[in-house]
Amino acid sequence: MAGCCTGRGCDEFFDRRFAQRLARRYRRRGLDRTARRIVGFLEERGVEGATVLEIGGGIGDIQIELLERGAARSTNLELSPAYDDEAQALLREAGLEGRADRVIHDIASDPGGVEPGDVVVLNRVVCCYPDYELLLAAAAEHARRLLVFSYPPRNVLSRLVVTVQNLLSAARRREFRVYTHPPAAMLAVLERHGLRPAYAHRSGVWRIAGLERA
Repeated sequence: MAGCCTGRGCDEFFDRRFAQRLARRYRRRGLDRTARRIVGFLEERGVEGATVLEIGGGIGDIQIELLERGAARSTNLELSPAYDDEAQALLREAGLEGRADRVIHDIASDPGGVEPGDVVVLNRVVCCYPDYELLLAAAAEHARRLLVFSYPPRNVLSRLVVTVQNLLSAARRREFRVYTHPPAAMLAVLERHGLRPAYAHRSGVWRIAGLERA
């Protein structure tokens, strides 16, 4: 996702090389731990016949796994077109091209421009968007049944890492920034939009929250 409420800074950070690295790693190792837990939560809740809306899905690895587990269709919203070639190649290899759509679209600034999904996924996305309330409110309104997202913990270490990364970006004259938003406040946004917590995982680097429609 972007470093502001538009695509500014996105293309220069999430470029084709980055996408190629992710695709190579997925081909060799499959999903990483965080993505596996996200898929596990959704599979346990039932994805058979579901429509999946992923915000900032990158190369689409989570969508591929969910489609292989019975999801009907997936739509990926992205701010950078740099992932598209690798994502389409992975879909072809999996024989899933006809069940997945990829769209360049900022749901936070234009919520009405995309259809809802039974399942909404945001993996490592909220930390790349400054206005978490706007983003999560739009995501919640598009989740008919389930929403799951991952985010970094908000502590001294994570704030230090983010500060250093943003200073490096500024030194390189890049516009992209990352953020450590308050977890309780993020969950509160989702609950105000009719979702209730159903799953939580805490690890050193990434936290996961799964919610269902109340």
